[in-house]
Amino acid sequence: MRRIAVAGHICPDITPALTGPARLDPGLLFEVGPLSLALGGSVANTGRTLSALGADVLAFANVGDDPLGEIVRRKLATDDHIDGRLSAIPGTSTSYSLVFEQQGLDRTFWHSAGANREFDGKEIELEGLDVFHLGYPPLLPALLRHDGAPLHDLLERARAAGAITSVDLAVVDPASEAGKADWNAVLRTMTAHTDLVSSSLDDLTSALRIDAPFSIDLVEELADRLLDWGVAVAAISAGRHGLFIRTAGAARFDESGPALSALGRTWADRSLDIAPIGVAAPVTTNGAGDASTAGLLFALAVGATIDQAADLAAACSAAIVAGKSATPSLVNRISPNIADLFPRALA
Repeated sequence: MRRIAVAGHICPDITPALTGPARLDPGLLFEVGPLSLALGGSVANTGRTLSALGADVLAFANVGDDPLGEIVRRKLATDDHIDGRLSAIPGTSTSYSLVFEQQGLDRTFWHSAGANREFDGKEIELEGLDVFHLGYPPLLPALLRHDGAPLHDLLERARAAGAITSVDLAVVDPASEAGKADWNAVLRTMTAHTDLVSSSLDDLTSALRIDAPFSIDLVEELADRLLDWGVAVAAISAGRHGLFIRTAGAARFDESGPALSALGRTWADRSLDIAPIGVAAPVTTNGAGDASTAGLLFALAVGATIDQAADLAAACSAAIVAGKSATPSLVNRISPNIADLFPRALA
C-alpha cells in the first residue's frame, strides 16, 4: 500500500451527552449524560478513515507536554496502521475541543488551539511519501505568517519530494488570529504547490469574507477560483447539498508528478455533483468531512478513476454519519462499484 502522510491539526474531542438544549446560566446546574473523549482534528479524523480503508498512515502533529498530550499519544498508538510522529512542545498545553451536539442541530465547538499554534512542519521528513495531506491551516497560525510563506514552503517541499499534495481547510473565526490574515493572499500562496484542495463551502466563504447562502453559482465561482490559482482538483462540500468536484485541464495533470499525471486521462476537465448518501439512523456529523477527504486521498493513492473517488468519498462520509468505521467491506456495501479498489480486503 502507498504511504500517506496526514499532518497539521489534532485535538481530543470532548463531547458530553446532552439531555436537553445546551445552556449557560450562571449559578445553575444542568444534568448531562456520559462524556465521550475521542481524537479529533484533521490528523486523527482523516488518518483514522485512511487506516480503516487499509492505508499505511504517518501522522505528524504537535501536542503539549501535559497529561492530555499523553492521552493523545496513547489513543493514536492503538491504531496499528497509524505511525504517530507527534512532537511535544515544551511549555504548551495540548489543543482540545468541547463538542456540543444537540439533536437535530449542527455541532457547536469550543476550541483551544494549544500546541497547534506552533505547528510549522519544518521537522517533517517528506521523502518516500506518495501523498501528503495537511489539515486545517486556519487553526495552525504559525503556517500563516507572512501571508502563508511557511505554508507555501511546506507544500513546496512535499511536491519536490514527489508527493501528491492536499490541503483541507477549516472555518475561519473572524475574531481569531487567523481571521486577521489576508486569505486571498494565503490561498494564492498555498495553491501554488497544492494538487487537491478539499474544503467545505463554509470554510471558503468564511476565509474570503463572502456573505452569501449556498448556490451552485457560488460553488462554481469558488471552484474556478481555486483552479485558476493552480490546484488540479477542487472538492467543495456543502452539507445536505452534497460534494462538488471540479478539475483542471490535462496540462495541469501532465505537469505534476508521475502519480497524478497518470490520472489525467480520467480526472482532467471533469465536473461532478455528488448527492450525500442517506443514512437511516444518523449518529454524528463530526468527522464526516474529513472522512470524505480521506476517501479522495485513498482513491488518488491507488490510482482510482474520479468517479470511483467521488463514490468512495460519499461512502466514507456516510459510514461516519452512521457511527461506523469506513472499512472496505462497509463502503463497498454502500457503493458496490468501488470493490476493485480493495481486492485483498474483500477477497
